[in-house]
Amino acid sequence: MARFVQLQTNFTTGELDPLLRARVDLDQYGNALQKATNVVIQPQGGLKRRPGTRYLFELPASAANGVRLVPFEFSVDDSYMLAFVDERMYVIKDGVLVDDINGTGNPYLVTTITASMLDAINWTQSADTMIVCHPDLQPVRLLRGATDADWEYTTIDFGSIPQYAFTLTITEPAGTITPTAVAGNVTITASDAVFSAANEGQYINAIPQGRARIVKLNSATEVEAIMEFPFFNTEAIANGSWDLETGYEDVWSSTRGWPRSVTFHEGRLFFGGSRSRPSTVWGSKIGLYFNFRVDEALDDDAVEAILDTNQLNIIVDINSGRDMQVFTTGGEFFVPQAGTDPITPATFIFKAVSRNGMKPGTVVEPLGSGTMFIQRQGKSLNEFLFSDAQLTYVTQRISLLCGHLLKDPKRIALRRATTTDEGDLLFIVNEADGGMAVFSLLRSQQVVAPSEFLTDGEFLDVGVDVTDIYLATKRVFDGVDKYYMERLEEGLYTDCAFTGGAASGATGLPHEGKTLDIICDGAVQRSEEVNSGAVVFQRASTESYEIGLPMEVVARTMPVEIRLQTGSRIAFKKRLVQINAIVENTQHLNLNGQPVPFRNFDNPLLDDPVPAFTGIKRLDGVRGYSREITVEVTQTLPLNMTLLALEYKLAVHQGT
Repeated sequence: MARFVQLQTNFTTGELDPLLRARVDLDQYGNALQKATNVVIQPQGGLKRRPGTRYLFELPASAANGVRLVPFEFSVDDSYMLAFVDERMYVIKDGVLVDDINGTGNPYLVTTITASMLDAINWTQSADTMIVCHPDLQPVRLLRGATDADWEYTTIDFGSIPQYAFTLTITEPAGTITPTAVAGNVTITASDAVFSAANEGQYINAIPQGRARIVKLNSATEVEAIMEFPFFNTEAIANGSWDLETGYEDVWSSTRGWPRSVTFHEGRLFFGGSRSRPSTVWGSKIGLYFNFRVDEALDDDAVEAILDTNQLNIIVDINSGRDMQVFTTGGEFFVPQAGTDPITPATFIFKAVSRNGMKPGTVVEPLGSGTMFIQRQGKSLNEFLFSDAQLTYVTQRISLLCGHLLKDPKRIALRRATTTDEGDLLFIVNEADGGMAVFSLLRSQQVVAPSEFLTDGEFLDVGVDVTDIYLATKRVFDGVDKYYMERLEEGLYTDCAFTGGAASGATGLPHEGKTLDIICDGAVQRSEEVNSGAVVFQRASTESYEIGLPMEVVARTMPVEIRLQTGSRIAFKKRLVQINAIVENTQHLNLNGQPVPFRNFDNPLLDDPVPAFTGIKRLDGVRGYSREITVEVTQTLPLNMTLLALEYKLAVHQGT
């Protein structure tokens, strides 16, 4: 019987797709996990128990129909998480619900955003103003006032809306017309009464040349117009040599629909898509964010472009990155710009990059020089990245090795790293099971390490306020569906957690009928069931306590494979002889179901917290042969756990 020593120095591949079980030839296989539940992969290679969540407040029952979390950063010192539910908006600052909004006595702002709109709303922010849009909602402006409780919510009154001929009609009225000039602002006089108020915003076309947009009716025989293409001269244009082009109307309205997506880019406000014009992008005049009228096509004029390809491109989101980027259900596009040249009406064209498509209802997340987005069918996480070698954008699938973790994704949010011992964390909420796929990213080192967050209930949405991670959750207590706002917090070890100081128990708990984990003064107590909203501790806390829902923590390696010159040992029977876990600041873990001791009996006070240990923990005498050997690290107590590496000794049977 041969013996081998295996060392897994890191876990930077994260949880590997089961379809790759046989790919022992992949370099990533040796750094992967078969299961990574409620752990976070660190950029240095180790993994740790994920933080617990703190209970903040209960959302109304209407949250059953939808909830959307939107971050709002007012200044360096003031930032908020906005929680939208049916026709209400809640404001959270530093984990506290802001009360008495606008002096109404209510902890919420009344809005026109209904539950049916929440999945498809899109937003952007500049300074103290946020713009929210939806194809069935006239865009609204959200403005924070003098205090945390002062908020202004108004519909946007556009200075000028783009026009489009939904029902184009061309007629040849009687008589002649005579312009006062060949270009610029002109007055056009007709020999007959041919004009009406309905002609404002319509066009006069002349032969051999000339095109003017009517802007004002002076009388039935006189209009004021702006030349879009100059007339040949100022002489009278005969009947039959000019026509009236009508049917133009506002491209956005309650009838035609409103913009679907929005962003600021290079001094303009851009809207992307609408119900009636789903593949069009409009940009305002520079500095005049609500004026979209195209006048003389000067460099600072409004811009407009259509994404014309051989397939339908319904715009899902637009992003201001290195370039103007547009994501549609049919593919990904960008506006090519030479060097630092700005966008102008003459250069506002789109180039197609790839045809993956983006899932409606999700939003893009800029990260470094790339942009993350969910593929149209929700099967992959993609990165839209500029390639210096190809001088264009490329789309690459970064969830190729872990596609099984995406289960009908519906929400996405990014928390950027703030310290060297953490990576960027990309959270993706799955509608299929209410869990979250969490990607620990270090793109400079090509690290993509996914894990899965599960909880007693469902995650409905996730939002990041600078560094704070907020969650909207659904939980079932005593057979009743409840909806909560919670915050992911380091130092917490349970979900939907309550904390306090010196106490003999806790009251006012919503977890009716649930058995909760209890930590008093850093020491784990016996779990207790909530009865009438209360729990009595086994031993009273003197300084602090935490009580909340337990979470399952599992990190299981891929089946151990030995590759020798004589061949593989995949089907051979194997036995673990010894497991060595390299840990840091750890108080509890189990190896293959066997508890690892962390407490010495040199301290007679067993109610003291378990001391944190850094070093190597060894487990001998692991029993049983198997053709698939894995090392499983679990926790049954809510305590610290950081695993840096695993070393294990294997005995391999010489036969089959």
